[in-house]
Amino acid sequence: MSSIEEKIIKAGFSLPQPPAVAGLYSPAIRSGNLVFTSGQLPLENGKLIEPGGKGKVNDQGREDAFNAARTALLNALAAIKSVTGTLDCIERIVKLTLYVASDSGFSSQHLVANGASSLLLEIFEERGVHARSAVGVAELPLDASLEIELVVQCDFTSA
Repeated sequence: MSSIEEKIIKAGFSLPQPPAVAGLYSPAIRSGNLVFTSGQLPLENGKLIEPGGKGKVNDQGREDAFNAARTALLNALAAIKSVTGTLDCIERIVKLTLYVASDSGFSSQHLVANGASSLLLEIFEERGVHARSAVGVAELPLDASLEIELVVQCDFTSA
């Protein structure tokens, strides 16, 4: 079986360096065999990606936001790796929460979340099946279009 990072590359992506923190928090925290990420934005090289990473999401920008969700997910995985040292310890993706800065009347947050969910399933296969919330909000930090939180269960005995 190939490593998780090899599967990320096979899916056409790469694991970034964890984004710099923008406040008084840690990008990820381990508690027992769970790792919780702080909210991760669709940042590349410290900047919100364009298109799709900045501003409010509407029906016309849904596909761009779908792709931005993948970028934010990769940042969440990088935050997890910064705590665990490897992504290969992940036994299960437990929960994905996606907040979408939504224009009035936009109600397709669940379709935006599919960007992250489908990538988790591609990379982790059956271990990637997860609980999920997709929530529309008025504003997010840095005028980001979305923010992702991830909870994973790890096996630290084999890592």
